[in-house]
Amino acid sequence: MSITSDRKGELIGKYAAQEGDTGSPEVQVAILTERITNLTEHLKTHKKDFHSRRGLLVMVGKRRRLLDYVKRKDVNRYQTLIGELGIRR
Repeated sequence: MSITSDRKGELIGKYAAQEGDTGSPEVQVAILTERITNLTEHLKTHKKDFHSRRGLLVMVGKRRRLLDYVKRKDVNRYQTLIGELGIRR
């Protein structure tokens, strides 16, 4: 259900603006997207797990706020980020 440290390192390496960058919005959105995907798969099999569902909604809201911030600062960064992550259809 949670993200492994190897996978987290891959995401940080791919979306980091510079070496050692773990706090940029792109990295945070990528990690949240991975966690959301894993939790969505969990909820497909455990339909009555309402506590995890609430956590999922909290993560989706946090990702939405981070994406709004990126969009407000630089629309091109926003477009490339959602394109790479496949968030919008």
